[in-house]
Amino acid sequence: MKPLMFCLLAAAALSAAQDKPDRRTVKGTIVDNVCAKAGHSHMRMGPTDAECAVACVAAHDATYVLYDGQDAYTLSDQKTPEQFAAQQVSVIGTLDAKTRTIRVESISPAK
Repeated sequence: MKPLMFCLLAAAALSAAQDKPDRRTVKGTIVDNVCAKAGHSHMRMGPTDAECAVACVAAHDATYVLYDGQDAYTLSDQKTPEQFAAQQVSVIGTLDAKTRTIRVESISPAK
């Protein structure tokens, strides 16, 4: 194989590897994006964190996110997280690092 052809094939393979989706499991707490890092006590939208998160999504056009203690990730699925509001979960999906969005495959209670 000629050196130029080898370089082109190697560059194409590297580019394809860099564009590959980042499928992973991320553990954290399902919260809403309004209270992701601050907690729910200041919003007083319900007596529990779970009720507050659900109310924030319903009343304030908030979205469910996964908060891992440091970062909040937007979730592509906005229906399933409601049943896990304020709970520790494991989310399996593909992470888009640029938008900090997880394309959700599944959500389950953390073990």
